[in-house]
Parts: sequence; C-alpha cells; structure tokens
Amino acid sequence: MRHLLAAAAGLAVLAASACSAPTPPRSAAVSPAPAGPATLPAPTGAHPVGTTALYLKDTSRPDPWNLDAKARELKVTLWYPTEQRDGQRAPYMTPKESELLLKGSGIATAPYDTLSKTRTNAIKDAEPAGRTLPLVVLSPGFTKPVSTLTSLAEDLASHGYVVAGIDHTYENYATTLADGRIADCIACDSDTDPGFGTGVVQVRAADVSFVLDRLPSKWQGSDVIDLSRVAMVGQSIGGAGAMAAMVKDPRVRAGVDMDGTTYARIPKSGFSRPFMFLGSPPHVPGGRDNSWDRDWKLLTGWKRWIVLSGSEHQSFTDTPLLGDALGIKPLPGILPAARAAELTRAYVAAFLDQHLKSQRQPLLDKPSSRYPEATFCPATCAHS
Repeated sequence: MRHLLAAAAGLAVLAASACSAPTPPRSAAVSPAPAGPATLPAPTGAHPVGTTALYLKDTSRPDPWNLDAKARELKVTLWYPTEQRDGQRAPYMTPKESELLLKGSGIATAPYDTLSKTRTNAIKDAEPAGRTLPLVVLSPGFTKPVSTLTSLAEDLASHGYVVAGIDHTYENYATTLADGRIADCIACDSDTDPGFGTGVVQVRAADVSFVLDRLPSKWQGSDVIDLSRVAMVGQSIGGAGAMAAMVKDPRVRAGVDMDGTTYARIPKSGFSRPFMFLGSPPHVPGGRDNSWDRDWKLLTGWKRWIVLSGSEHQSFTDTPLLGDALGIKPLPGILPAARAAELTRAYVAAFLDQHLKSQRQPLLDKPSSRYPEATFCPATCAHS
C-alpha cells in the first residue's frame, strides 16, 4: 500500500512498498489556498544551464512492464553548461504529466496543472558549451518523473557536469514518449510482489547501460562528454539503482544513494568503487532500514554514510520546494525546503567533484559547522 505523506518543508509523497525506505505515515497540515507557481532555486555554479530531451529505443529487449511492447522506450532529459543566458526556460513538466502525477499521488489541494507552471532555470535546447565534461546519470524514485530532481540537475550542470536524467518508462505516473503517447505506471500494479525491488533495480541498471551505449551517437552535443568519468546519483529506488548499475557496469565509476533501500547484492569479495549514502534518520545504523548496515560492510573503497537531521524521504528531491504551490503547509521540526535543497546540492556536488574531477573536498572529511544537520555515520551517529 502506498501512503501519501505531505510532510514538513513541503510535500513528501512516497511509496511505502519495496521501493522506499520505511517511513511512518504523518499527517499534513493543509493551507487554505495554494500560493503562486513554484520557482526552483537558482543554480550555484558559474555556468548558465541548457536542457534538452532525447527519446531512445532499445530494440534488444522487450519492455519488462508492458507485455505488448517489443522494445524498451526511454525518455532522457539532459542538463549541461551553456554560454547562452537568454532564451525560453524549459517546462518543468506538461500539464497532463502534472495532472497524472497529482492524481496518482492523491493530491487534490491545487489545480491539476499546477506543477507544469513551476519555473525552472535551464534554457530549452541551448547549445552545450565546454569540453570533456564528466557525466552524471540521474534516477528518480518510484512513481516519480526525473523532473522531480530538476533542482539538483540544474545545479550540477552549472558546476560543469552533463546530467542525463532517465525516466524509467512505466515506473512513474506519466512519461511522455516520442510520439506523444503517455506511459502510465504499469509497474505500480505489482509493487507489493515478492522481489519487486530487486527486479526494479535490475531494470534500471539495464536502462543505464543502454543510455551509456547510445548517448554518444544520439545526442549531437555528446562531444562535450568524457565517458571515462561517469557517476550515478539516485533517490529512493533510483539510489538503489545506482548501486545496481555500478555492480553491473564498470563504466559507472562512483555512485550516490539518496535515501533508498538497497537491493542489489554486492559481491562478498567487496566493492571498491566510491559510494556515498545520503539519507534521512531512518537510515542511521540500527534504524528501521538495515540495508545500508549490510552494504556498508561490503564497501571496501572510499565511502561515506551521511544522515541529515530533520530530513524526510522526499527532502532530497524538488518535492518540498513545490509545497506552497500545492497548498501544503509544512510541519514543524522538519528541514525547510530551501535548506534541504542546499544540503543535497552541497554534498552531492562535493562527492562528484572529488571522484570525477579529482578535486579534494574537505566537506567530505568530517562534520562541518556550516552544515550541522549532517552527521557522519556509523562512527558518530546511532539509532535512538
């Protein structure tokens, strides 16, 4: 069963199924009326940001969810540095995608097209700039489109990364495909089946490998990408997918799991590529989710396990930033939306700068007075 959480710092919608960290249901305070359109925070890097969408078809495998589809179709959204500062800002999502996401999530506190009015910072179809930029693959939580990670994607692009966000077709409430068809969440019909999470991360790992195979030939700006420097970042089941993709594909050099229960089995001999867990309090050692405890022991290379006090499952996404626009009143005691976005951006960017750009990041060495919410586990945090 999926529970809707409208939590502090905005909205937290999560699937209390095999795909998400166990999080207790919480009540929400609903504002009398929504505010105006949401505006995503400005990127913090030096570069303006461009974005474009690609539509890829993997004819080597049938779709794992739609038994009538003989090929796997994917939408990939790219964010990247550009020199262009003026132009049309990219839409956050279409009105129909907004409608299906809000209906699927059980949110009726605002007009169904509300999320399509969210103001982004990236310029649609701008020319990419730069050379030999690292690539970051981005994967969203179950039922969510990759657009719900736009704030993080735009920020990374402004710091000199190409970001490839994958909409894993039929695993979220609405993916618009190349011909205008909208794929709904067929996978939602089986999300309580035994082994569902393990199956999802295997699908996502295959999607990632296919995108890495095809991106050089399908994007005309791909000459800016250095495919020897690839990392993956995901939230919830997308974070679990990062682990699975790294186990399957050696091209993925480093990974970040943002608050996702893990399902991929790490070899007993250990796993030496850099990995970071970034999560909410249920992920402290001995907490409700023990998958990080299990995998931590098998990570033999550079690793970090950071828990943000006051965060919830959706704190690592745009979702809290959209709360006012949806008429969702924050609950007290939870990390404010802007602060959650700042923390997520800071720690993810530091990890990528260190492992894809070889720029040592003292932020990752020990707790910081600038970010007192971040606790380094397992040494200095424990289940309470």
